[in-house]
Amino acid sequence: MRIGLDMMGGDFAPLEAVKGIQLYLAEQPSPAELYLIGDQPQVEQLLAAHSIPLTNIKLVHAEEVIGMHEHPTKALKEKQKSSIAIGFHLLASGKTDAFISAGNTGAMLVGALFSIKALEGVLRPTISTIIPKENGGTGILLDVGINADCKPEQLNQFAVMGSVYAQLILGIENPRVALINVGEEEGKGNLLAQATYPLLKQNKHINFTGNVEGRDIFLDKADVMVCEGFTGNIILKLAESLYEIAQRKKIQHEYFDRFNFEIYGGTPVLGVAKPVIIGHGISHATAFNNMIGVAQKMIDTNLLPKMKEELES
Repeated sequence: MRIGLDMMGGDFAPLEAVKGIQLYLAEQPSPAELYLIGDQPQVEQLLAAHSIPLTNIKLVHAEEVIGMHEHPTKALKEKQKSSIAIGFHLLASGKTDAFISAGNTGAMLVGALFSIKALEGVLRPTISTIIPKENGGTGILLDVGINADCKPEQLNQFAVMGSVYAQLILGIENPRVALINVGEEEGKGNLLAQATYPLLKQNKHINFTGNVEGRDIFLDKADVMVCEGFTGNIILKLAESLYEIAQRKKIQHEYFDRFNFEIYGGTPVLGVAKPVIIGHGISHATAFNNMIGVAQKMIDTNLLPKMKEELES
């Protein structure tokens, strides 16, 4: 198993990426082979400073970096020697089995869609976020940003992909799927919600339980919650603010601690042919460690081939 990691992506790269690798190697009894893509002299110096052996590590030099505010498509086209471009080249050519970056989100999405391609039959790939439940459980919400406008058929596919992810990665048997809506009753909502409900209801590959409202999101009403990316991104940013407010007001509670994105790492792009993990730009060591862990679990569980099987059937 070979996992590519963009060492130059993120506000605190490459130092926090190196610290994350140190955590990963210390915790994993059978670590993957890591392909570290970035400024080789700088990365080598940091690895030596943190006493990280090169046993499971291969260094890949990248002389360019795509900045956080660069135009994604233009930057990928013009910066072929950047860490993100090289990372996708390694993944597309089969030299690595997954790719992780906390760098330019747009460039990561463009690379995933055009370098790796979508699974056959997938209308649009999606990204998700973990939802901490009040009772200690965990849910998943998708889409959270890359598909601001959706069609009912796309939400139906998101439900299938989210269910497979919940089963294999979160360990939820027969996950309950719900549609985010403004009311619980069938027939509620805007045109998208009204058209999506019957598709989910008829879908034999998911355990559809109906609508959930905004007040239900953090409760144990559903395991997989589906909506278009506009609504999902608002919910995501609201959830992130809960942790920030708790930190500022020095509120110590285990529930609010679970809203810290670092403990989940990054978000995988679901619906593309190979594992691509996108991290937050302000990721620290814990996030990098967990991103590598998610990538490894996606490979170990054959997540994407099984997702492809469900979508085809």
